[in-house]
Amino acid sequence: MAVGIFDSGLGGLTVLDAVQKRLPDLDFLYYGDNARAPYGVRDAEDVYQLTRAAVEDMWSKGCDLVILACNTASAAALRRMQEGGLPKGKRVLGVFVPLIEALTERQWGDNSPPREVEVKHVALFATPATVASRAFQRELAFRAIGVDVEAQACGGVVDAIEDGDMILAEALVRSHVDALKRKMPHPQAAILGCTHYPLMEQTFQAALGPGVKVFSQGNLVADSLADYLARHPDMHGTGAGGFFTTGNPGRVSDRATQFLRREITFQAA
Repeated sequence: MAVGIFDSGLGGLTVLDAVQKRLPDLDFLYYGDNARAPYGVRDAEDVYQLTRAAVEDMWSKGCDLVILACNTASAAALRRMQEGGLPKGKRVLGVFVPLIEALTERQWGDNSPPREVEVKHVALFATPATVASRAFQRELAFRAIGVDVEAQACGGVVDAIEDGDMILAEALVRSHVDALKRKMPHPQAAILGCTHYPLMEQTFQAALGPGVKVFSQGNLVADSLADYLARHPDMHGTGAGGFFTTGNPGRVSDRATQFLRREITFQAA
C-alpha cells in the first residue's frame, strides 16, 4: 500500500516533489491521466467520470489514500465522490482546503464559523473548469467572510507546460495576469489554483509585483498530509509506489524528468 497522488497530467509532480521531501520514508504512487489531459477544458461530468475511474484503478493498485493533486478534479469530483460514499478503508482528499487554510490563517480541522480575515482582495488563477465550478469560492465561504475573489481562467497554460513550451507558457501567464489586473488592479494575494502553475511561480510573481503574496500548493499540501497521517497512521503507505500513466510512458517519463530534474520512469497504467 502506498499513498496515491493523482493528476490529469504532470502538474501533480509539484505536489509529489514537496510531499516526498516532507515525508521521505513514505511510498507514493503517482498516476497521471496524460492520455486525456488537460481536464481544465472538460465539463464537470466528464471530469468526475475520468477522476473516479482513475481513483478506482489506484485503489486496485493498493492505494487506500488518494490525493487529488489536480485542482480541476478536486473542484468537480471530490465532494461528489465523498458524498456518494467511499469503499470501506478508502479515502480521497483534495488540494483546495490546505490552500484556503493558509490564506485564512486557520488551523487544520478548525470548524468554527467563518470570520473576517486580513486578506480582502484575492486573485485566483485556475483552469477554465475550476473557475466555472466556483469550488474555491464555496470552500472559502465556509471559513471566511468579506473576501473579494477575482478569478482568471488561464487557458492554454497547462497545454504549453505539458508540451514543454515554457516560452509560450510564460507569455500566456503574463497575458492572464494582465487580464486579471484589469479587473482587480491591486490584489493582496494570488492563488495558483492549478498544480501545473508552481512551475511558473516566478513568472506569476514577477507579473503581479513584489507586493502580492503568491500562494502555491506543494508545501501546503505536504504539511497538511503530514498532519493527516499523524492523526490517521493506518493510512500510511507500506508497499511499492511507482509512476503510472495512461499516456505514452516514454514521452511522459522524459517530460517528468525535465520537470523534477531527476530521472523519473513511468509505466503504462
